[in-house]
Amino acid sequence: MRVRAEQATFCTGQTLKGEVVTDALVARPVATIMMMVFFSGLALDIAFPAAVLTVMASLKWLVENWPATNDLSFDQKAETA
Repeated sequence: MRVRAEQATFCTGQTLKGEVVTDALVARPVATIMMMVFFSGLALDIAFPAAVLTVMASLKWLVENWPATNDLSFDQKAETA
């Protein structure tokens, strides 16, 4: 009976002295990597759309302000005539 009780307490993560059994050498790096992946995903959720919108705004500005070869303003046409 005692062996079965000891097995039950050990399966729940406690030893006979009441100490919690954890494998800190494995658990901490795994938890750290999981947090790194989660927060880098959140950062990419913000950074990627921001980069796309920046490129779109830059292209719009470039198209609106690109000087065409025959695009003279009204004042320049009047001076050449």
